[in-house]
Amino acid sequence: MVAILVVVASLAWAGSGAAQTPGVPPVPIPDLQRGSVPQFEGKTATPKRVDGGPAPPRNPFMAPNPRNNIHDDPYMSDTYRRSGPLGDGPELSMANAPPRECGSITFDSAGRIVTVCVGIDRPVLALLDPHSLQTLAAMPLPLRNVSGANPFNDFSGGGYFFLDQRDRAVVPTNDRHVLVVQVTKAPGFQVVADYDLSAKIPQGEGIVSVLPDWSGRLWFVTRQGLVGTIDRSTGAVRVRRLSGEGISNSFAVDQTGGVYIVSDKALYRFDAKRNGAPRVSWRVVYPNSGIHKPGQSDAGSGTTPTLMGKKWVAITDNADPMHVVVYRRTIKAKAKKRTKHAGSAGAKAKKKAKGRRVCQAAVFAKGASATDNSLIGTDRSLIAENNYGYKISASDLTGGPTTPGLTRIDVVKKKAKKGKKRKGRAKFRCRTVWKSNERAPSVVPKLSLRNGLVYTYTHPARSDGIDAWYLTALNFRNGKTVYRRLAGTGTFFNNNYAPVTLGPDSTAYVGVLGGVVELP
Repeated sequence: MVAILVVVASLAWAGSGAAQTPGVPPVPIPDLQRGSVPQFEGKTATPKRVDGGPAPPRNPFMAPNPRNNIHDDPYMSDTYRRSGPLGDGPELSMANAPPRECGSITFDSAGRIVTVCVGIDRPVLALLDPHSLQTLAAMPLPLRNVSGANPFNDFSGGGYFFLDQRDRAVVPTNDRHVLVVQVTKAPGFQVVADYDLSAKIPQGEGIVSVLPDWSGRLWFVTRQGLVGTIDRSTGAVRVRRLSGEGISNSFAVDQTGGVYIVSDKALYRFDAKRNGAPRVSWRVVYPNSGIHKPGQSDAGSGTTPTLMGKKWVAITDNADPMHVVVYRRTIKAKAKKRTKHAGSAGAKAKKKAKGRRVCQAAVFAKGASATDNSLIGTDRSLIAENNYGYKISASDLTGGPTTPGLTRIDVVKKKAKKGKKRKGRAKFRCRTVWKSNERAPSVVPKLSLRNGLVYTYTHPARSDGIDAWYLTALNFRNGKTVYRRLAGTGTFFNNNYAPVTLGPDSTAYVGVLGGVVELP
């Protein structure tokens, strides 16, 4: 089944300023060409469990994994220990949804959807019924500041948020605040904490993401490269500016106190000083062509860092062709006292990068490789997606044609030469396991370890010009397409960088320009 959300039959989501209203009857997204394309291709999946290694630990200041943020857990693994749809769901039915793109989806302890739905004018914090998608509560957030930027690839001010251990949404806003919002019994929303960062963040500079470390301290990053912390007990805000660097995506945190942030120049590990201020523990400059490729929000890595097991962190670089790169995330003993900024890219920076790098592998073709989505990561495997060519604008909401596909990279030990024993640290290589030619323009794909399926959202090339969008499942082991299920036709079904999210009952949800699509 595809449950289609509520939307108006115009671009009202983009500029009307109307927020979704609890109790409003559902209105389907316009889907005029649905009967002209295949509803289902492939076969029902046979679940086969995948060993993804130890589960990412739960951050004590976040809701349980995988329901606390857009990437499922503090490691940003984009994996689930629960199942997803096998392709045998019921037929099309109706559901309700707000007339905005509800990309970042979390679930409270009652199983309800807590999401931020973003329009051109403003984001709206919403509480939805997970089955009907009926709006149960809504709270408009401050207006967006989109002057001079493409509003379709600026994720600041609500595109990222997290659900804390008390089921409260912690949301950055466009007026440079961080709000902590709880659901009331009515139901409704109530702001229980408001951290004003306007004294530290210049006007017009958007907060991209906020997350807690393992001590409960809040960390945030901005589009113009400001890294900051908030002491929740005192409200004290401390910041550090990355000179000449911008940040477009979220970040990852681990139980050692590490905060892993990628800018458009380098990958960082931050830790907190004794006073809570951000401190650079290490910095590595990754290869960068300097090209702002179509499909990326800036001329740098398009990935939120992904933590792998206890030792590694992975990103994509911005070389041509692009690489998946795995680094060691530990701090060397001599660097624990004080680590200086590494400076600009040069011989010293390259040496440090090489020493910390575990392995790398080129992905996709030269002149046609780019991504602006997080890697799927287990303790040994990574899946990257190609977004090259995606260029959404008000004049073309389809995003245009993009280059396929997806690929799986495994980190494997290098074998010692015959007759010799390997000395020192184990050596690894990044090995390509499979490649898929599915075309996924901008989705954050997800992996169900329970059933062995990779879920992506595809836009197959068609000679008839019909704009059809599909939930697509790939076999994790070999990359073969298992099935495609039609989500809908037309630009309202474009997900525009939103992820696939798997709910507690194995239903898949995809935020789209019209709101959200539900696929059991």
